Amino acid sequence: MKQGRIIKVISNQYTIYSEGAEYLARPRGRMRKGEKPLVGDLVHFEILDDAVRIDSILPRRNRLLRPSVCNVDQALIVTSLKDPDFSARLLNRLIFLVVLCDIEPVICITKSDLVDEAEKEKIEKELDWYKKAGYEVFYSNPGSDDEALKALLEGKISVLCGQSGAGKSSLLNRLDPTFHLHTQEISKALGRGKHTTRHCELHPVAGGLVADTPGFSSLDFTRMDVSQLPHRLKDFAPYIDEGCRFADCIHVDEPDCIIKENMQKGNINPTLYEDYALIMKEFKTRKRY
Repeated sequence: MKQGRIIKVISNQYTIYSEGAEYLARPRGRMRKGEKPLVGDLVHFEILDDAVRIDSILPRRNRLLRPSVCNVDQALIVTSLKDPDFSARLLNRLIFLVVLCDIEPVICITKSDLVDEAEKEKIEKELDWYKKAGYEVFYSNPGSDDEALKALLEGKISVLCGQSGAGKSSLLNRLDPTFHLHTQEISKALGRGKHTTRHCELHPVAGGLVADTPGFSSLDFTRMDVSQLPHRLKDFAPYIDEGCRFADCIHVDEPDCIIKENMQKGNINPTLYEDYALIMKEFKTRKRY
């Protein structure tokens, strides 16, 4: 029995990478009624005379629902400053999604060369909140030195997420010139890109494996269990163990809350806290019914 990692899924065909070779495989019959293998899965498989069969799936570390990829080390949240314009609200929600899946968020800023100095300085002040909280922030534009970002990808499984047109495909092409993912112009009429990624696939980039993901501009948390969100946010980490008055405090409406207190003191990003509070209020309402 051999072991490998699934790097592509199209219909019921699975591409497995193992020891420098790729195999096109299908799951054994008994697996078809259970949990299906996903991109990123480590699997045991067997090479038969006429086919390659997946025998079992090894335990997963984590799983991202959109796209369906697992065992991810980090998520590069690609955020453009122009076309589409920078949105702290979208950035916050993507951070929430990533940390709820137990994946490390990394912020990658693109198209900073398309904004004037006044606008860039304004956005930089917003980004300072994320740097202060401990998020890694990288900048990448045509002609930029991306060596630090390349080093971050090496030996890891990463996903790229962010709004359509933010420059995910162009970023991958800059990080690895041998990688040729189709890029496209921004749709000026719609104000967003026309994404061309058809399926989830792990691509070799800069010594690691990277999944490009379909772009999106809104996130729905109504079906997610967000109860662990306050314990997974870097923004709250320095204060969360100091203790609130109530043990079950969700840091929204409760009195004597250490998180609210530090937000009011200017220690926590107020925009991120506002987005956090909205999601937690929805969660609290759902628990009630």
